[in-house]
Amino acid sequence: MPLLQQVLEKYPNDVKLVFKNLPLSMHKFARKAATAALAANDQGKYWEFHDKLFQNQSALSDATVQKIAEELGLDAEKFNKDIQGPAIQELIGRDVKDAQQAGITGTPTILVNGRLLKKRSLAGFQEMIDAELKKPKEMKEIEGERSKTKGAKTKDESEQMEEDKGEAND
Repeated sequence: MPLLQQVLEKYPNDVKLVFKNLPLSMHKFARKAATAALAANDQGKYWEFHDKLFQNQSALSDATVQKIAEELGLDAEKFNKDIQGPAIQELIGRDVKDAQQAGITGTPTILVNGRLLKKRSLAGFQEMIDAELKKPKEMKEIEGERSKTKGAKTKDESEQMEEDKGEAND
C-alpha cells in the first residue's frame, strides 16, 4: 500500500491530503501531464489518471495521454475541451505560485502544517503528525498564521482551494 494511503488510513479524522502541481521545466511533458490529470479530475478520475501517467512516465506524449483517457472511459470531447481551456492553466499557475512562496523547488515535497517532512516513512509521518496533534490549539493557530506568510495552507484555506478548484474546472 502506498505510503500516503497508509497515513490517511491511520489518521482518517486528522489528516487531509492536499495535492498541488509543480510541473518542473526539466521534464518537458510535466505541464501537459498535470493539465491532463486535472482535466480527468473534472470527470472524477484524477488519481487513476495520475497513477497511469506515472506508470507511463518514460513514454509520455499526447498520444499516451489520449490513450489513458480512453482506457479510463473519459468523455473525450469534454476532456480535450478542458485541456485546452484556461481554467486548468490558471489552477496550475496558482499551484506553482504557492510552491514558490513556500520555497519549494522540487518534487515530491511533503509538508505537514507548513513544515517540511524530512523522514519519508510511515514512522516519520507518525512522529510529525503526532507532534502536531499534541500541540495546544492556541499554538496550532499561531503556527497556522506563520505558515500563511510562507505560502503554506491551513485546513480552511485548503478547503477554499478545493472549492476554487471545483469552480475553475466548471
